[in-house]
Amino acid sequence: MEERPAHRHPGNLWQGLDTLQLLLVALAGLVVLVAVTRMTTASPADPEAAVVFGVLVALGELFRMVMPGNREVAPIATAGALGYALLDTVGGVPAHQSPLQVVAVVAIGMFAGSLPHFAVGGAPRLDEMARRLLIIALVALCFRPVADSGLGWGPVLVLMGCAVVASCFLDVTVAAVIRSGAVRARFGIVLRDEIGAKLPLCAATGATAMLIAVATSVMGLAALLIFTAPILVTQFAFRRYAGIRATYLQTVRALSRVTEVGGYVETGHSRRVSGLSVAMGRELGMSEEELLELEYAALMHDIGQLSLGDPIPGGATVLASPREQRRIAELGAEVIKQTGVLDRVAYIVERQCDPYRSADQPAPPLASRIIKAANAYDDLVGDSTDRDRGAAVLERLRLDSAAEYDPTVVEALGRAVDRHPVRF
Repeated sequence: MEERPAHRHPGNLWQGLDTLQLLLVALAGLVVLVAVTRMTTASPADPEAAVVFGVLVALGELFRMVMPGNREVAPIATAGALGYALLDTVGGVPAHQSPLQVVAVVAIGMFAGSLPHFAVGGAPRLDEMARRLLIIALVALCFRPVADSGLGWGPVLVLMGCAVVASCFLDVTVAAVIRSGAVRARFGIVLRDEIGAKLPLCAATGATAMLIAVATSVMGLAALLIFTAPILVTQFAFRRYAGIRATYLQTVRALSRVTEVGGYVETGHSRRVSGLSVAMGRELGMSEEELLELEYAALMHDIGQLSLGDPIPGGATVLASPREQRRIAELGAEVIKQTGVLDRVAYIVERQCDPYRSADQPAPPLASRIIKAANAYDDLVGDSTDRDRGAAVLERLRLDSAAEYDPTVVEALGRAVDRHPVRF
């Protein structure tokens, strides 16, 4: 499901954080406290480099972005922080910053870059910032002794590459652990989604960090102005991609309300079916891309009702004749096909009214089976929170699951309703 970017008030920084996220934030805060205390009691190594890299991190945090799935990322800040942790020499002069100095510089840069967001009423994702900071701290802790040992460039480059790969793996794994608990999905499915969503950006960020570290060793701090350009272009491309995805979803959500405004379905029906469908999809282990298609299709599953001369009473297509259900589904699919980019969604909508078992055609796609069950449930329950009524409808669907409804989907519906007693 495509989540809306979270705009948090500064006073609500701690809302929505679970135990693991709070633990990450607390651990990062402790590490920062130790690092900053150490930096104030000892003279920093190469203050000029510390200031320049700190400014780069701050600028990266200032221009951080939200990717699909409500993932907050700061590729420029991450590349700058990794580059500082991997820095071997500056213009041929050995760099001797300690791991604690790296943490202190990165933390101060992150805080400075977040101040403008506070000023305009926004707030950072503390768990995201904590995770990025702790990963940089681990890279610095492991790599700085190697950088100060006087090894040749060959071994250093190999170890740089290993550190970058390890940081990407750790970032994706920790993010998957947190997200699997937040969305109540299986860890393996979420890990696959995180890899697909973050791997390209992670590769670009890591490569830029290594390029910065190596180029700074030869060219000095001026290299930062030249070699941050690739990550700037990458961030621009990802921002456009995220913007297109967000526009699609907003358009689909607006289109789904046409049937409500026209009085063809009850208010909130499309939103409830969509939320319930996505919850069922997670129960059944669907990937993030599949969930996005499912959400699109669920939001627009009733758009074919616009072709009806007389609206179905209450908009309950489950009470319509099979022929009329088929006509609504086909007309809805034709409308969606006109977009030119949602053919898969159109097919899901077209097959939504087909029975689970049929001698004439293969079983509908899983997404269609999910929407069929979610729509029937909401048609019969509506916005009611009466658990007895919901249980009675579920039992009715179970009795019909021999042919009309997929039994596995109906059981997933029951689990989704139990986990979300307040309707979507």
